[in-house]
Amino acid sequence: MNKPLSSTTRHHAPEAKMTLLAQTPVPRALIALGVPTMLAMVITAVYNLVDTYFVSSLGTEALGAVTVVFPLGQLVTGLGLLFGNGAAAYLPRLLGRGDTATANKVASTALWGSIGIGVVVIGGLLGFIQPILRQLGAVESILPDATTYAVIYLAGSVFAVINVAMNNLFAAQGATATAMVALMVGAVLNVILDPILIFAAHWGVAGAAIATCISQLATTALYVRHVVVGRSVFTFRTREVSAAWAIWSEILKVGLPTLLFQVLTSVAISVTNAAAVSYGPSALAAMGPVTKVMTVGSLIVFGFLKGFQPLAGFSFGAGRIDRLRAAIWASLIASTGFCVVFGATVALAATPIMAAFTDSDDMMIAIGTTALRASGISFSLFGFYTVYSFLLLTMGKALSGCVLGAARQGICFLPVIWILPSLLGLDGVLYAQPVADVLAAMMAAVMAWRLHRSLRETASGYTGSTSEKDPVHES
Repeated sequence: MNKPLSSTTRHHAPEAKMTLLAQTPVPRALIALGVPTMLAMVITAVYNLVDTYFVSSLGTEALGAVTVVFPLGQLVTGLGLLFGNGAAAYLPRLLGRGDTATANKVASTALWGSIGIGVVVIGGLLGFIQPILRQLGAVESILPDATTYAVIYLAGSVFAVINVAMNNLFAAQGATATAMVALMVGAVLNVILDPILIFAAHWGVAGAAIATCISQLATTALYVRHVVVGRSVFTFRTREVSAAWAIWSEILKVGLPTLLFQVLTSVAISVTNAAAVSYGPSALAAMGPVTKVMTVGSLIVFGFLKGFQPLAGFSFGAGRIDRLRAAIWASLIASTGFCVVFGATVALAATPIMAAFTDSDDMMIAIGTTALRASGISFSLFGFYTVYSFLLLTMGKALSGCVLGAARQGICFLPVIWILPSLLGLDGVLYAQPVADVLAAMMAAVMAWRLHRSLRETASGYTGSTSEKDPVHES
């Protein structure tokens, strides 16, 4: 990734991306930026669901084993988001100011930093995998399968860290089509390999893990190729990695809240699984499809808003408050409309959806149906909440963004999941996330009102700087 690139091979794609961020009408820019990433996220979410479907054919205990490991995947993904999303929130503002030299330093630091931290954390998880799995709810009957899946999956997950970081860094420069192709190739390959390695090769859950690792490697190879042939605004050279605190602070002030959000997501899933397992293996197994189905919807929203993020950051960095406002309202309408339709569909089709994941476990179907209906209804609030969660971090408002990002599955969820089951039993477990969704949306409404009031006050005479003085200087 350190090959020097000539200006003749680099200038066409970067110039087109800057034109898209600066001049294209907002609705068309959001479609061009958001739809490719959204489609890639759709396929990624679907292949996660298909992965669960194939594993469910191995039985309730195998499905429970993969369900227990899922939070570790969320944690590993958070390492890529720590650097990738942290840098992606800052890079569009730098590009908006024309500071490509600093942008290259930030992007390079983010990529290589994510690889280094990823290797260390993954190694630590592998060293204590069985005690960790027990804490995540793996009872003795599912521990062997959970261990087999986790060891293989985690060993190859350094590529997942790279892919998450690169996805954000490519999206930050407006190259969402490239990110879409890379993710789609990995997703399609996973769907093809799953039945071959799980059933034809008779490798069971190990085959599912190996299929995921091979698919992640293929996506990484595509990102590397695009950098080497000069289709990236950023160079990602190791010599551009910076130790300057000014750069690290800009990455971490958004990256750490993003990591916190991902860790809380992992904790929320783990706590839910641990609460469900006390009601039997069917309750635990039901949580797997419920989580994966709702993840399909949330990843679609995240994918679309990955297109909103560079447009909002670029507009804010360039002092285009009118363009920023237009992007906010267009994103709110599109994401909320989708969430209402998706949530209603899931709620209405909850029973046949759950029936697809088991042949004979009626209790699993009943438990999952209740959870899906409740989650589908509350999902209508997810788009509104997520727009402002993304926006606050993109604008450099780290404290507010951190609080809001931690609300849905931390500040609001954890007290609910601790209290509600003691009052309602299993229903308390199933309704915990929907209740937390409502509380988090109320917090988002308060922060949104304050943010729009601030934008009205600063619209005239805006200088193009963030709410905080940019600390990064050329060195």
